[in-house]
Amino acid sequence: MTQRTRKLIGTVAMLGLIIVYAFIALAVAVVLQVQNANKIVELIFYVVAGLLWVLPAGVIIKWMQRSDT
Repeated sequence: MTQRTRKLIGTVAMLGLIIVYAFIALAVAVVLQVQNANKIVELIFYVVAGLLWVLPAGVIIKWMQRSDT
């Protein structure tokens, strides 16, 4: 598979990841009733949830950058 093809697939996968992750983070926030929690707890949740998607995105980006061998 060429790097160009991997970048196309990775871009689509990244968009899908972000959409699915946003809905999962929203569902977790609703189930845990984050809105009713202490403001510090709410801030911590949203900071962690806002940064956690970077881990799977990094794996996708690393895969996209592999050379054509």
